[in-house]
Amino acid sequence: MVEFSLWDIVSNLLLAARWTLVLSLIAFVGGGLVGLALLVARTTHNRSLQQAVAVYVQVFQGTPLLMQLFLAYFGMAMLGVETSAWTAAAVALTLYSSAFLAEIWHGCVKSIGKGQWEAAQSLALNFGEQLRYVIFPQAARIAVAPTVGFLVQVVKGTALASVIGFVELTKAGTMITNATFKPFVVYSCVAVLYFLICYPISLYARSLEGRFHVQR
Repeated sequence: MVEFSLWDIVSNLLLAARWTLVLSLIAFVGGGLVGLALLVARTTHNRSLQQAVAVYVQVFQGTPLLMQLFLAYFGMAMLGVETSAWTAAAVALTLYSSAFLAEIWHGCVKSIGKGQWEAAQSLALNFGEQLRYVIFPQAARIAVAPTVGFLVQVVKGTALASVIGFVELTKAGTMITNATFKPFVVYSCVAVLYFLICYPISLYARSLEGRFHVQR
């Protein structure tokens, strides 16, 4: 039987942690781009678009991320699309993130006073210019802290990608446990690595929130 040292365990987990970070970044950036498009659609005066986006948000917020991962992985295969655990995880987490980010940003836009909209209209700006030059810059200051805070949820959400075979930090922990028969040691290391990734992000989100309140 091969003996695994603590360094062997940690070094292998660190290799897997890279994919946790990469998947988190793809989901967050991709979700941000889709979420921005959803936000614009929901801010328009077209009720059909507003309702469609509201349904989209409710579907992704009201169903478990685990089910969304299964549907993306097996659903894409049923449609004849060759997929991998990596692709399915990226798609599912991107859509999941977009729904939450769209809702966060929509709340920030709604917090902007009606007078700001009226002031923008009085300058003869069209709808797109109102959003670009008046509303979004103000809403962005409010949105920074909760957006950064949501990144923590995305990082932790990547752990569920292990159920469809994507080898990230949690999946690597399970594989190493099966090889070493040291579940307590391995999963303790996994927990510490998640903490080292998420805690600085949480601190940064609090710092941004505090800075925003001071400025106000």
